[in-house]
Amino acid sequence: MTAILSVAQQCLGYIKTIQITDLIDIGILAYVIYRVLLLARNSNTGQVLRGIATLVGIMWVSSLLNLHVISFLLSNALELGFLALIVVFQPEIRHFLEQMGTRGFSSMFGRSDTRLDHADETEAAINELVDAYTAMSKNKIGALTVFERDSILDDCIKSGTALDAKVDSELLKNIFWPKAPLHDGAVIIRSGRIVGGGCVLPLSSNTNISRELGTRHRAGIGVTEHTDAVVAIVSEETGSISVAVGGSLKRHLAPETLRRLLRNELLPQALEDEETSLNWKSLLRSLNSLRLTDLVRHRKEDSDHAE
Repeated sequence: MTAILSVAQQCLGYIKTIQITDLIDIGILAYVIYRVLLLARNSNTGQVLRGIATLVGIMWVSSLLNLHVISFLLSNALELGFLALIVVFQPEIRHFLEQMGTRGFSSMFGRSDTRLDHADETEAAINELVDAYTAMSKNKIGALTVFERDSILDDCIKSGTALDAKVDSELLKNIFWPKAPLHDGAVIIRSGRIVGGGCVLPLSSNTNISRELGTRHRAGIGVTEHTDAVVAIVSEETGSISVAVGGSLKRHLAPETLRRLLRNELLPQALEDEETSLNWKSLLRSLNSLRLTDLVRHRKEDSDHAE
């Protein structure tokens, strides 16, 4: 009991020494860690961070066990690793600095989902893509379109031709026309605009993929295995429309199914707001209907009393 009281008194002593600046310091550090973990989610960045955490854990164990050679090598490797991290995370760092330059500190302390800022452009892009894919599916013209989300695809864009164009169904059909110079690669869409054409995507290493799927489908699945991108595909052999998300492929989609699936993946907040709006409208209609029913009933009762 005495030991517990002693520990409690020490804890109270520490609490009394805490100042408001300490709370601010801890809060900022906690938020930075949260943002890093948010960035690492569903992307190859997370794999790199897990590898770094593993090395730090091994170095800590080696120091406990007095494994001096391993500890020395790992500590020097981590020191050099900070320079390597700048190279590895160069696209993410540049994207973060661009956000800071355009939106200031609101990009740090605001919502991380920038899709909300481009919901109208993204929805228009989805509608144009569905129109183009409907026509290309009938004519059996192969197509591969990537919608970028939180994971930055600058490396893939660099492998093709950088563009900056509004998504248009006729433009997409021209890009994927079999004799067009960019038809073999992928089109990448960022924030509702085409930013790359003829881009090369990493092929999936999954050996369980059906053999009837060609390079276009394997590339679409491959990029979603390492990023959170959403990929829409038209088969050149069958004209079938597919969507790849999270390393899995949904095949033989109708145009309306394609539209609904893309909106579910790319506009979750917009759909939630739309559903809330519909619920409110339904509630208001129900209330108006009840008021009208009560009014008719009251008028009928007044008429009966008058008689």
